[in-house]
Amino acid sequence: MNVKQALKVKNKLVTDLKANFEILKKYNSIEEGNPRRYSMNDTLDNITELSNELVELKAQIHRANQPVYDKIFALAELKGLVKELKKVPTEEGKINERYGSVVSVKEVELNVVDIQNKVNILTTKIEEIQNELDIHNANTNI
Repeated sequence: MNVKQALKVKNKLVTDLKANFEILKKYNSIEEGNPRRYSMNDTLDNITELSNELVELKAQIHRANQPVYDKIFALAELKGLVKELKKVPTEEGKINERYGSVVSVKEVELNVVDIQNKVNILTTKIEEIQNELDIHNANTNI
């Protein structure tokens, strides 16, 4: 199995774990006399099994990704930077109240175009790194 396939299996395991925890939360406490739809002990056993599989798979993925950790970390930081840049206020000029009176005049050092240009540059870097990681994930077996 390559890293790409392992990541898909990991996501399925996480989804299955969440579903089992939901069963545990929803069906553990029931009205006395009502039928019990799920065995909580079986559900807990299943959670333990899925957790163990997930730990082993994550360890294998991490070992396989060791040569590209720098790219993985760079990708995360660039995505975070883009997210934060998109939050930077870029309102400038006269800011009007509802009824047309000027409340304040704002100025910016980085306007909306500057921010968008920086985001575009970072997005291009993100895509380049993601492409490298996609190649690694498709060609690296665990």
